[in-house]
Formats: sequence, structure tokens, C-alpha cells
Amino acid sequence: MAVDAGQRRWSWVGSIALALLTLLLARVWFLQAVTKEETDRVIAKVQSRTVKLVPERGRIFDVNGRVVADNKRVLVAAIDRRIIEDPQDRLELFLRLSGPLNTPLERLYERADDKRYDEFTEMPLAFDISEEQAAFIMERIEDYPGVVVKEDWRRIYPYGAVGGHVLGYLGAIQKDSAAYYKSLGYDPNERVGLYGVELTYEVQLRGIPGFVRYEVDAVGRIKRVLERVEPQPGNDLQLSIDFKMQQFAEQALETQLLVRQRNEAPQVMLPEGIPDPQYEEVNYYKAPAGSVVVMNHNSGEVVAMASYPRFDARWFTANVNAEKFAQVFPRTDDPDRSILVNRAVSGRYNLGSSFKPFVAYAALNSGQLPGGAEYELDDRGSYKLVSIPKDRCDQGVKCVFRNAICRATGAPCRYGEVDIESALAVSSDVFFYKIGEEILTERGYQPVLESEIRRFGFGSLTNIDLPYEFAGTIPNAAYKKYLASLGVIAEDAGRAYYVGDNILFSIGQGLLSATPLQVANAYAALANGGTVFQPRVVRAILTPGTKNKSAGLADLQAASVVERVSAAAPREEIPMRPEVRDPIVSGLRRVITGPGVNFDYYHKTTGENLFRNYTGMPIAGKTGTAQGFNNLPWNDSSAFGAFSLDATRPYSAFAYLEKSGYGAVAAAPVVKCVFLALSKQWRVDDLVPADPLDTASNIAAASTRLRNPLCLVSTALDARD
Repeated sequence: MAVDAGQRRWSWVGSIALALLTLLLARVWFLQAVTKEETDRVIAKVQSRTVKLVPERGRIFDVNGRVVADNKRVLVAAIDRRIIEDPQDRLELFLRLSGPLNTPLERLYERADDKRYDEFTEMPLAFDISEEQAAFIMERIEDYPGVVVKEDWRRIYPYGAVGGHVLGYLGAIQKDSAAYYKSLGYDPNERVGLYGVELTYEVQLRGIPGFVRYEVDAVGRIKRVLERVEPQPGNDLQLSIDFKMQQFAEQALETQLLVRQRNEAPQVMLPEGIPDPQYEEVNYYKAPAGSVVVMNHNSGEVVAMASYPRFDARWFTANVNAEKFAQVFPRTDDPDRSILVNRAVSGRYNLGSSFKPFVAYAALNSGQLPGGAEYELDDRGSYKLVSIPKDRCDQGVKCVFRNAICRATGAPCRYGEVDIESALAVSSDVFFYKIGEEILTERGYQPVLESEIRRFGFGSLTNIDLPYEFAGTIPNAAYKKYLASLGVIAEDAGRAYYVGDNILFSIGQGLLSATPLQVANAYAALANGGTVFQPRVVRAILTPGTKNKSAGLADLQAASVVERVSAAAPREEIPMRPEVRDPIVSGLRRVITGPGVNFDYYHKTTGENLFRNYTGMPIAGKTGTAQGFNNLPWNDSSAFGAFSLDATRPYSAFAYLEKSGYGAVAAAPVVKCVFLALSKQWRVDDLVPADPLDTASNIAAASTRLRNPLCLVSTALDARD
């Protein structure tokens, strides 16, 4: 019995062994026959390394072919993250690499801890290393396992800060957009456009990556090239911007802001006619920021777009550490100090009287004025609402609105009988107060003014090909209710849209806000007879590899166009009958040339003194002063819009200088300089490559000023708007 039991046990053991052997043989057969190709691929992958070849980014040219964004081929040292998973291995390898790469150990650890890179993504350790550094590492690759040297491109901005807000800059893919770029096939370590044209046209500029696959030995040394697919460069771009005019606009803007900072603002006076003691006797204009937009009003192309403060995009390719970058671009909640903001497309501004031409259009086009352009109003310096009962006025409701103060009298200006042309020329608030009240109360409180104003694009995006555009705001009941829900205005104030709201709306104040680009585009529509374009800063997308005609100048005539970007159809056609447009243009022309009006004495137009000796192309324009915080004079902002009356030179421009005072003495001189330059009546500096970036400084952009600032000189001592 014992023998039989032993035999049975051995029989079971033999059966199990036979089954295991059968399974083993079956697995071997499966690996050799069924999954041989997959197994070979795994083995090949272990014995090879694939390095992505980054394509050359498309270059960017200005309208005349100047190369304003270029590329430089650089070498990058990268590492396979799996090699440094063990902390001790990481420390030893980084200690060996720190010297040859001239990179502090702490910086290497920062890169290693970057969460953007997974274990299968090569992690860059050092950018733009020299040929000598690359050769040193590759000759000693056994000491640096997992390290590879690959080619990349570095973005170059030859003209430094000129056009920085338009061009933009490159940077690391941000967390909130990582999924988007991953879906497009980007690696987490790629640099992408984060601002300006670089962001808007990222996909067109990037190109198509290639790769090279190497056979490597057990320690990662390259034995031979197995496969190579060349990258395809990105498309080039031609801007509509003239960088010579861009530089001039930036110079004029910055020069004028610095001038205004040295000017005293008027004192705050008490009703008794004495200075308010709670404020310093002397207060200077802050003049911290501003913008200028110049457009071709027959095409919608932007010729120049300046924003101040400026920044030099080369800081984003300077390979400075986070501490240094924070010194140059400090985080701030103070809008006066914000640098990385294109105020031309993102600024949120009251417009003051520079908005009046569009209110004039609304009144004439809607038939609000009896007799149209022939209608006259006796302006005695103040306007009392007729739709508000006297008892409510007596209870504190504001019912009387006044003109700006005339220096000659120290009282609200009185202009006498004015029609719409004269009202624009001397900027009669009273005339527009009456429009603001009656266009609401006589139309059953329907949003007639709002509807007419929206025709010009106010309150909606222009859809320019630049990021972060602000749509602006139009005062109405819904917007007031929204602001009340946010606690921005009192809940009671948000219950209805009042006559007082429309009064402020009619002179460009209150809850109205717009960007300088929107206003420039609206003036352009007045200039061209009613066409509202979709503005563009890019004229054309070109095929890759545009050749140079000479150093720094592309041969645009030989370039092949993929798409004419700025040839888009107009966004809207505004009805612009001669009986509506002509008196508005005449009034704006008189702002520049005079005459004013003669009532109790001669009142000059708001631009008459400034443009007295102007020799440029004929223009029409309008000044504006937007009241600032607490109605303090040094918080008033300055605006001026104008357009050419010469059909052969179809330019429109708008300037806005924050907290800089009257429109006639701050913004208008900047636009005057621009039109003199466009008329070739003022010297414009040649555009030359910028000096090397001084990485020891903490300044975002070197100062730029007009060589000859006399075009800014104004004799408008009696300016009111």
C-alpha cells in the first residue's frame, strides 16, 4: 500500500511537471511565432534612441520685409529621466554635469523636478550650449549615461523692444493649455507662442517636427543612425506693421508721457474759489501708461500699434532664472505698473469727448435733431434736465450738468448758438447733454443711442488677430444689473437705466468703456464712409523659407503667399448718408483748423492752437478728456482721434494717455507727430538692430525717445478738452 501511494505521488508530480513544460514550450512558441514582430520592436526600442528634430520656426517680417523675428540654431543637452530616478544616481550625474554645462546644481534639480516631463520625455538640462561643451559630453558619454545633445532653435528679435506687444514672445507650455497642445502632437518641453502674433499664429509658425533614430549600446553610446526624417519649417508671416513707423509711435508716446510727468495738474478748488486744503498744493500728472494705434482706414490694416510701458521680448530667451525674471517683470495689482499688457487691445477706458462724433452720428442718423445739421442750441454753459420733476431735483437728484471750465472766465464755457458742427469744434457738452436726454426720453426709453453706437463696433470684439482683446462695455439696464450683482455699483443703482446714465453716455463717460483699437477702428469707419473692418496686424502667411534680399531684409517679391490674411471682408457697412457724415467731418476738421465760435468772446476750437503751424496732410480729429478717479485733475486721462482727408493717404489714428490731463495737450500732440511723420514732414529715425540685451539691468525695455520732440509742442494754454 505504501508503494502504491508513493507511485501515485510521483505520478502527480510528473503530470504537473509535464503540464508546466507544455505551457513553457507553448509560451516559447507564442513568443517566437505569434509575437515575434512585437518582441523585435521592443528589443529594437531598447537598443535604439529616437531624438525629435525641432523644425525652424517661421520668420516674421514687417510690411516692407524687415526681419523682425528670426531664429538661431542652438544645441541643447537633454537626459532620459529614467536614468535619474534613483536620488543617488541623480546626484552623482548632476555633480558630473554641472561643470561641463556651466549650470548650477540647483538649476539642474529645478529642471529635473519640472512636472511637464514624463518618464518617456527627454528633459532639457541646458539650452544653447557651445560646440565645445557638446563635444566634451559626447566624447565621454560613458560618464554621462542617458544624456544626449540635440539641435534646437532660439528665437531672435533683432529690434529688441520695438513692436514687443505686437510680436509677443515664446515660453513653456502652460498647465491650462497642456492638453490642447498635446492633442496637436506637441512635446511638453516645446516652447510655444504665449503672446502677440507668436500666440495667434502658433500653429502656422511652428512647422512639422522630424526625428532621428539611433542604435545605441548598453550604456547609451550611439552606434549608427537607423532612420532620419527631416523637420519641415513653419510658415513665414508678413505683418501690416511698418516697424519704422512703429518705432516712431513708441518714441512719441514715451516722450510725451515723460513730458506730462513733469507738468503740474490744476488744483482742486472749493465752491468758494479757494484750493481744497486736503490736497497738496502741487500735484503732477502721473502719466504712467498709454497707447497709440495707426490704421489704414481703407483696408483695416494696422500700420503701428504702440503700448507703454514696453518690454523687450529678448528677456524671454535670455535664460535668466526665476528670481531675475521677477525683478524685471514684478507681479503687481497696480494697473499703472502692468508691463505685459497691450493697452491698445486690452485697455478699458472712458473716452470723454473723443466719443462725441459717434453720438453726433446717432442723433443725425436717427432723426433726433429737428432740422438735422441745421438744428441750433443756445449754449449758456449749463443744461438742466427737462424730464425730471423739480421736486426730485430739489431732493438731490442731479439735474444740472455743465460745460468744462474756461480759463478766461473761471466758469463753465458759454458758446451761444451752436449747431452740430460747431458743437464738435468747440466740444460743447451742453449740446450733447441735450441729445443724451432727449434721444432716450422722446423715444420711449428705447436704446436708440446704444443701437446706433454699436454700429461702429463699440461693445463688441473687433476680432483682431491678437490675443486678450477686451470687448468694451455699453451702458444699459442689463449691464447695470450685472455690475450690481458683482457689488461694483450699489444695488439700488442697478435697478434701472436712468436719464443720468444716458447723459454721461453721450459725452463718453459713465459706464462706457472701449479700447484704443476700437476707437481707432470707429474713426476709420467715419473716414472711409461707413465700412467697419476687422483689423489685422498680419498681412499674409507665406510659404516656409522666404529668402533674404539682403541682410535682415526678406525678398517679399519672390515669396509665395499661402493666405492673404488682411484681405478679409468688412465686418459691417454703416449707413453714412452725406447729410449725416458731412457735418460731422466738417466739425472735426474745424477742431484742427478753426474757426471756433464767437459769443461773449472768441472761443477757439480744442485743437486750434496745437495745429496752428501744422504742415502735414489735411486731417479731421477730436479731443477728449476722461475724468479720472474722484474727479481729481491729475487722474484725468487724455484722448485724441483723427483721420486723413487725403484719399491717397488713408490713415486714421487714436492715442490714449492715462492720467495725463487734457486731450489737447497730451494725446493730441502724439497724433500730430504721427501725421507729420506719415506726411514725411518730420524726420523718422532709421530702424537699426538693438544693442545687446543688458541682463544685469532690471528694466523691461530701454527707454526710447524722439530725437526732436518739437512736434509735440503745444500752445494750447486754454485747452478745455
